[in-house]
Amino acid sequence: MRTEQGVLRMSIAATVAVAAFGIVFGLLSGSFSIVFDGIYALADAGMTVLALWVSVLIVRSVQGAPKGRFARRFTMGFWHLEPMVLGLNGVLLIAVSIYAFINAIASILNGGRELEFGLAIVYACVTLVACFGMAVYGWRANRSLRSDFVALDVKAWLMSGSITVALLIAFLIGYAVQGTAHDWIAPYVDPAVLALVCLVIIPMPVGTVRQAMADVLLLAPSDLQEMVDRIGVETVARHGFLSHRSYVARVGRARQIELYFIVPRGMAAKRIEDWDAIRDEVGEAVGGDIDNRWLTIAFTADPEWAE
Repeated sequence: MRTEQGVLRMSIAATVAVAAFGIVFGLLSGSFSIVFDGIYALADAGMTVLALWVSVLIVRSVQGAPKGRFARRFTMGFWHLEPMVLGLNGVLLIAVSIYAFINAIASILNGGRELEFGLAIVYACVTLVACFGMAVYGWRANRSLRSDFVALDVKAWLMSGSITVALLIAFLIGYAVQGTAHDWIAPYVDPAVLALVCLVIIPMPVGTVRQAMADVLLLAPSDLQEMVDRIGVETVARHGFLSHRSYVARVGRARQIELYFIVPRGMAAKRIEDWDAIRDEVGEAVGGDIDNRWLTIAFTADPEWAE
C-alpha cells in the first residue's frame, strides 16, 4: 500500500483471479451475465497492466532512472501517456458494456436462457467479497498516494461490485420463482439483469474519459490559470516588469507551466544569479509536487518571444 505500483500489482492479481473465476462459473452455470462480468474484469486487468507500466515510466523518469534509446525519444517525460491510458480504459469499458447490452436485448427477444441459479449465487457471493475488499484496499492506499490510476482502479472495483450485487439479487429472485407459478420469469432473469447493469455502468467512466480528453488536448484548468496569473501579476509589480504571459496545462498527474515576463527595454543588467533568484521565488509561489511539475520561466524585452 506504500506505492502506486504496489497497489496496482495487487489489483492486477486480484482482477485476473476474479475474471478467471467468473468466466469458469459463467460457463458452468450458463449465465452470460457472469461471463460478461469476468470479461469486464479481464479487460480492466489488461488496462491496469498498461497503467502500471506508465506509472513505472513516470516515476523512473522523475527520478532520472530511464537510460538509453527509449528515454531519449521521450525527453519531455512520460506524463502525457497517463491521460491516454485513462481515456482508453474508460472507452474500452464503455464499449464492452454497450456490446453486452446489445447481446442481452437479443437474448430477451429470443426467449431468454436457462440458468443454474445455485452455482450463480455461489459465484456472486464470493465475487462480492473480493470486489468490495479490493475497493476498500485501494481507497485506503489512495488516501496518501492520491493517484488517478488508483482512483480509477477503485472505481472499477466498485463498478464490478455493483454489478455483482445486481446479479446476486436477480439470481436469488430467479432461484425463488423456480417451481412456482412465476417460473416463466426464470429464463429472462439473466439477460434482463445484464441489460440493466449495462445501462447503469455505461455512463460511469464518462467523467474519466472527459478529463482524459481535456488533458490530451492541453486544456488549461481555470484554477491553475488563475493562480499562475496572480503570481505573474505580483511578480511584475514587485520587480518593475511591464507584464507577463502565462501558459498552463494539466497532463495526468503533471502540471505544465510556462511564464514569460516582459521587462522594460534598457532595464539595468542583472547577474544570472539574480534572474535565477526570481525564478526560485516564482517556483516557490507556484508550489505543488515539483517532481511532477514542468515549470519554464523566461525574461524578455520583446513581447513577440512570449506570444
